[in-house]
Amino acid sequence: EVQLVESGGGLVQAGGSLRLSCVASGFAFGDYAIGWLRQVPGKDREGVACINNAIGSTSYGESVKGRFTISSDIAKNTAYLQMDSLQPEDTAVYICSRGCKTPTLDLTQYWGQGTQVTVSE
Repeated sequence: EVQLVESGGGLVQAGGSLRLSCVASGFAFGDYAIGWLRQVPGKDREGVACINNAIGSTSYGESVKGRFTISSDIAKNTAYLQMDSLQPEDTAVYICSRGCKTPTLDLTQYWGQGTQVTVSE
């Protein structure tokens, strides 16, 4: 059974940082792309970042480029999202996915429950 479990969310002031973790199980983690999405009520899920574990490439949504960094530890079956210079508009539920989402293509197949990130002014 594929499982993705996120942790690390919380409340932070604008300009602060958080590091999210996603522990995966039930599939060959090193063979898949892992994505981070975010969801705000009333809006579509937004693809934030993607890492292709098979080839080591990364990509980011325009709104987070230069502020967020995605990485993974294949030995630990864990993906991370380092979020710096957080702004109130980054407030959302952050969701880990197997597969990634861009504005034009959604290849996500499995999702975690999500972790809430709240950025105060």
